[in-house]
Amino acid sequence: MGFHTFDVDGAERLEDPDRYRWVSAEELVGAVDPARDDVVADLGSGTGFYTDAVAPHVATTYAVDLQAEMHEYYREKGAPATVEFVESDVADLPFDADALDAAFSTMTYHEFASDAAVAELARVLRSGARLAVFDWSADGNGEAGPPADERFGVDDAVGALEEAGFEVVQATTRTETFALVALAP
Repeated sequence: MGFHTFDVDGAERLEDPDRYRWVSAEELVGAVDPARDDVVADLGSGTGFYTDAVAPHVATTYAVDLQAEMHEYYREKGAPATVEFVESDVADLPFDADALDAAFSTMTYHEFASDAAVAELARVLRSGARLAVFDWSADGNGEAGPPADERFGVDDAVGALEEAGFEVVQATTRTETFALVALAP
């Protein structure tokens, strides 16, 4: 399952406002519940489509992506001044322990989901910090997003997070996606 990256050649598709039908900017901001002085990370930020929704509400947003080409696209598009670019795998983040007040992932959990990545998130998020995850569900039909065999179910994500000590406070399955919010150990 999972562990692929989005093809940079299709980066412009990540800027399609139709993506809000899967998770709206308001829903994301509500799940992250940011404070003005927060430092947050967008895990798999891509072109910054969803990073741009959270960045105005916090002091710093780290746009974390494995692909330098995605950061180049985002820079050319124009990133808010509060966005800092971090080229990294989620399983090996260059942050100190307890450095983040929140983190979020929009349609990228399936790309990095592993015990190592979840443990790394537990390390870099301060205790009680929010982790908001919206991703393509294994229960979906696969007509949008990645093929069904590359997806996880919400129960898989909940289990992985709880095993690492996270407290899951919301977990729902929708038509093609799931949404969850967890608090760091």
